[in-house]
Amino acid sequence: MTPSNGAAVATVSGNDDLRAEVQKRTLRVVMLAQILGGLGLAAGISVGALLAEELLGSDSVAGLPTALFTLGSAAAAFIIGRLTQRSGRRLGLELGFIVGGIGAVGVVWAAAIDNVPLLFGSFLLYGAATAANLQARYAGTDLALPDRRGKAISIAMVATTIGAVAGPNLIAPLGSLASSLGLPELTGPFLLAAVANFAAGIALWIFLRPDPFLLAQQLELESDSGVQGDAPALEVEAAAELEGTYLGAEDQEHDQDQQKSGKLQGRSFDGVVVGATVMVLTQIAMVAIMTMTPVHMSAHHFSLSAIGFVIGIHVAAMFLPSPVTGYLVDKYGRVPLSIASAVTLLFAGLIAAFAPNNSLVLLIVALALLGLGWNFGLIAGTAMIVDATTLSNRGRVQGSVDVLIALAGAGGGAASGVVMATSGFSGLSLIGGVLSLLLVPVLVWARSRSRARLDGTDQRHST
Repeated sequence: MTPSNGAAVATVSGNDDLRAEVQKRTLRVVMLAQILGGLGLAAGISVGALLAEELLGSDSVAGLPTALFTLGSAAAAFIIGRLTQRSGRRLGLELGFIVGGIGAVGVVWAAAIDNVPLLFGSFLLYGAATAANLQARYAGTDLALPDRRGKAISIAMVATTIGAVAGPNLIAPLGSLASSLGLPELTGPFLLAAVANFAAGIALWIFLRPDPFLLAQQLELESDSGVQGDAPALEVEAAAELEGTYLGAEDQEHDQDQQKSGKLQGRSFDGVVVGATVMVLTQIAMVAIMTMTPVHMSAHHFSLSAIGFVIGIHVAAMFLPSPVTGYLVDKYGRVPLSIASAVTLLFAGLIAAFAPNNSLVLLIVALALLGLGWNFGLIAGTAMIVDATTLSNRGRVQGSVDVLIALAGAGGGAASGVVMATSGFSGLSLIGGVLSLLLVPVLVWARSRSRARLDGTDQRHST
């Protein structure tokens, strides 16, 4: 029996209230997990390269820990994406943090017994927490309206700032704690990472109920059955927002009609490609420069405290501006913020390349801009991916895209040591900054594809 219009309206209204209530709860739980996950994330960024350099005696392999834990992150992102599509957000995220905690324990153990194969294997496991930390940002968008997705992503990300900034600045006291336990000084941050990652996994398992991804699927089914003849309202709005990324607001009403007739598949594919490219290029540029900064500073006799401070500023710039970035992405579109990302990363690379080796101030500026450019690119790219997918494929696509991001980070981390050994930190920074400019032709291509497809549709309608 078909429900009356009044019953349908009541169902939709009730669903909206439930959506809003669970969305608030989800964001609170994700913020807690991100704070804890940020503490774990900071360990690998801050001292992973230094630990490898100490054990292996060469800075040419100092980028291997970053490469390994980002490879581990790639594998974990794929698995988490599949688990999300089948079982919801909670299981995949919880397992990611738990496995990452096990990896952190393995890093400490490997350093204590001077076992390089165990160290590298542990870094692979450690990467699972990085994948969970990144995938958690999507959990904030499952129940968010299309015009609030940037804000939802930003709330999930900004919480990471607390842990990620505190972590590097705890390097010295954590090193003293490790030494007092008879462990190598550089293992101190990984002791904290183990505890933080286990706590994040447990928190998600206990509190992320109901699962936002599964609830979003349920609400969409109820929307389909309660309002016959209409496509799900959220997906129509999402399609309009996606096309609004490339075109002006005057075309969005036309695009809603196209979405209802099933003709936005090509545009959605373009949105996934462009969003993935934005995040991949920003990841390569950021990871390459960031990974070698502690090695560069150590070679020029900066203290561990100074290194931790610079990385702390960098990580703060990666996450702290997120609320403003999310607002700008929602208000002005995904493409303008992607272009801002490319320009910001270019300036970061130029400053790092030409700064005097002993200039702490310029290193701080360069690493802050590096984090900010990454922040612009990640939030804009993530919003593009969410806009371009539906609940029937979103989990799988998000997992696959994060695999690419992780592989890009692995490549950037592995190559950074080799490039620095041959071209120095200045050459590495310059290459990273210039690489980010590849975003511009990709965005121009996407815009031209979108306009060409729209013009073709208009011509077919006119005939």
